[in-house]
Amino acid sequence: MSQGTGNRSDSGANVTISDVARRAGVSKGAVSFALNGRPGVSNGTRERILRAAEELSWRPSVRARALSESRALAVGLILTCPPEHLASDPYVAHLLAGVEASLATAGYALVLIVVRDATSEAEAYRRLVRDGRIDGVLLTDPRIDDPRYALVTELGLEAVVVGHPDPSVPLPAVAAVERDAIAHAMRALVDAGHERIAHVSGPRQLIHSAERQSAWQEALLELGLTPGKVADGDFTAAGGARATRRLLVRRPRPTAIFYANDLMAISGVRAARELGVDVPRQLSVVGFDDIPLASHVHPRLTTIRQDPMAAGAAAASLLLACLRGERPAAPVLPAAALEIRESIAPAPSGHSTSSRSRG
Repeated sequence: MSQGTGNRSDSGANVTISDVARRAGVSKGAVSFALNGRPGVSNGTRERILRAAEELSWRPSVRARALSESRALAVGLILTCPPEHLASDPYVAHLLAGVEASLATAGYALVLIVVRDATSEAEAYRRLVRDGRIDGVLLTDPRIDDPRYALVTELGLEAVVVGHPDPSVPLPAVAAVERDAIAHAMRALVDAGHERIAHVSGPRQLIHSAERQSAWQEALLELGLTPGKVADGDFTAAGGARATRRLLVRRPRPTAIFYANDLMAISGVRAARELGVDVPRQLSVVGFDDIPLASHVHPRLTTIRQDPMAAGAAAASLLLACLRGERPAAPVLPAAALEIRESIAPAPSGHSTSSRSRG
């Protein structure tokens, strides 16, 4: 292990691993084994080494630890989206906060890169591996026919998927159950008399977009209703507004819309008002994510709550375990849950289904 410098002693001198070894009466190799949790030293010796390090106020530098373990002590996360989209999405900020919380406790850093297209994304992965900057990666926003799975295998990277990957993908994944909460949301709308329930989807290439649309469709079919129209969105506020306008100029107009995320739902409420459609008297709205703003808009947004910080922390912890050579079971995340607020109301007069059996 490279000696490096940890921190300074009370006298101001740089304290090194040699000082710790001398204080504990052991070799530098024993200090390295003890501090990195490796076998080869007895419990008594390990305690003596840890006590000596504490007495000297010494911690190995991150660089020295990385050299000793032949690791970068860093995890990569590459996001493919326009930077302006990233800046407006609270979900990503909460996910990153969870990732950082887990990595920091283990002495790992996060290498975050934002690219605009798949070609730049693939090159970014190759460059990080070529430069030895990361030990593993977190793969967010799983896609249909996702090329990243083959790429990380080719590059020999440990990887954890944040979300629902294709079932045939052998990589560990961390995801919350969403379908039950979506079914509860549809039941709440139908119980309020709504028959024409439309959907604003996320990008079609993303698996969680497809999952949310499928759950919406299946829930309505089970309730005895024909699913309404679908308008493609892109998880941005502008995309949500455009999709809402497309739905509301149709006849017959939907009396409720389920959005694949809250940003689109909030912008959809404004778009509806600009068209003279009152929310919730003429149009009920349900979002997804429960971002902080959802409970502060007017009307307060009914939405499906999930915990991106928990997902980020669990995914990072799982990846760190894989990097240690462990293969633990994927952690169980809190299931998504419906949060009913003021953006849903009884269907407009003449649209009630209250007299019809809904199963």
